Amino acid sequence: MAECGWTAVEITGTAGAAPLVLVCEHASRAIPPELGTLGLDAEARSAHVAWDIGAAVLARRLSERLDAPLVSGGLSRLVYDCNRPLSAPDSIPARSERWDVPGNRDLDEAARRARFERVHEPFHAAVADVCRRQERRCGRAIDLVTVHSFTPVYLGVSRAVEIGFLHHADAALARAALAAEVARGAYRAALDEPYSAADGVTYTLARHGESEGRRALMIEVRNDLIADDEAAARMGDHLAQTLARALAEAPQAAGAAP
Repeated sequence: MAECGWTAVEITGTAGAAPLVLVCEHASRAIPPELGTLGLDAEARSAHVAWDIGAAVLARRLSERLDAPLVSGGLSRLVYDCNRPLSAPDSIPARSERWDVPGNRDLDEAARRARFERVHEPFHAAVADVCRRQERRCGRAIDLVTVHSFTPVYLGVSRAVEIGFLHHADAALARAALAAEVARGAYRAALDEPYSAADGVTYTLARHGESEGRRALMIEVRNDLIADDEAAARMGDHLAQTLARALAEAPQAAGAAP
């Protein structure tokens, strides 16, 4: 794993003309050198607990195919999970799935606040800025889509679903995406699986989507389908078509500008 500093965010595709912003919170498994390995071995630092396997390549392909800017996380979610507020117990997890994270154990409030300020704050400032810029460019409310992956087996339980479409309070865009995907018949797709808003995973959707009058959608793809770059790119080509149809057919958000 290449070392890096506290580079919390990467922004690409800013010339994109679509009224859409893509976000990939868990794109990277990088850990700043001053944190060492967080006490984890190489297996754990490469596993799903550290990042969303395949999500970065998938998100970049969607950015290219849909002509939309992309905001990606630059650090492992074990440093700070940008899809969580500081108050969430798993924003800086001391244990994730079957791994303890010694470098996150017994952090005092000052240490937690320092992680928050160095990772969460610049990341979400960037998302807000890119969304505002894209709305000025397009002259209308943009849509927000976040890109994630999930494991085929979680805590010993196999997951049959292959693609999940999640929402916060407004299900319109997620339902449109599910309908478009089911009509194509290529993958086993479901609404609000393998997670839902009840699991605390829609923080970014709520903050930069619905609270700003924007349609918002979270895509979860089973990571065995995007485990290598070629497979992730193919999935990006596939989902770009699904998303294009869903974005065209879903009703506008209640608070969206005309």
